Amino acid sequence: MTTASSTASPTLIGSVQRALRLLEAVGAHRDGAPAKQLAREAGLPLPTAYHLLRTLTHEGYLRRDNGVFRFGAAAERLTAEGTPQNRRSRMSESLSRWREAIGVPVYCAVYREGEIELVAVADDPAMPAVREWASFRETGHAHAIGQCLLSRLDEKAREDHLNRHPVRPLTPYSVRDRATFLERLRTLERMEPVVERQEYALGTVCAAIPITAGSTAAAMAISVPLEEEHRLLPAVEQLRGEVANLLRSFVFSISI
Repeated sequence: MTTASSTASPTLIGSVQRALRLLEAVGAHRDGAPAKQLAREAGLPLPTAYHLLRTLTHEGYLRRDNGVFRFGAAAERLTAEGTPQNRRSRMSESLSRWREAIGVPVYCAVYREGEIELVAVADDPAMPAVREWASFRETGHAHAIGQCLLSRLDEKAREDHLNRHPVRPLTPYSVRDRATFLERLRTLERMEPVVERQEYALGTVCAAIPITAGSTAAAMAISVPLEEEHRLLPAVEQLRGEVANLLRSFVFSISI
């Protein structure tokens, strides 16, 4: 597996994730918190935090009262709107639109309660998704979504996962042991797509990008047949270009 170099705007997904880290920090304080504290907890430079806080306040996701920031009406609507079933339906609709726009299957997964959970998949007969021939949940080391999610766990959680779901080769291209897999995760760039070539399924290449969904680690991915590998990086860059919309529509749904 290798990491792909970004050829489109590399700051787009970064800006979204920085904003989400600020929202997570706000959510940890029932009575709100000042900008300096939020910047420190989100690990952001204070000027960056000020810029994002102003933007989030202008858009209604935050409000500032007496020097502290709290969730605004827009964030409250997003977190409270509809049933879980309706949120998943909207999520599936979003993935379906991207499948049509990009021309590849689109997947979304989260790491929840110690397991990899495939939340939604958008495909059709002309562009079928990868068939789950070995449990996605148990073989995260072998597919792009799992590798992306496991790379975002802390060391203790990752070790616990691998104790329960040991690394084992699924194809001749799979990572073969735990030490090699952990070294691979250490080399991943935080904001770059994770690319997997025939490690889970022969004849298929996949790419996944990380998404912040509240405190939940999440990822989105695409797949293409091996003979169409030239489409993979342009397609994942196109998917990255859609990530800015997640802040308003998608990310808050998958955190429920």
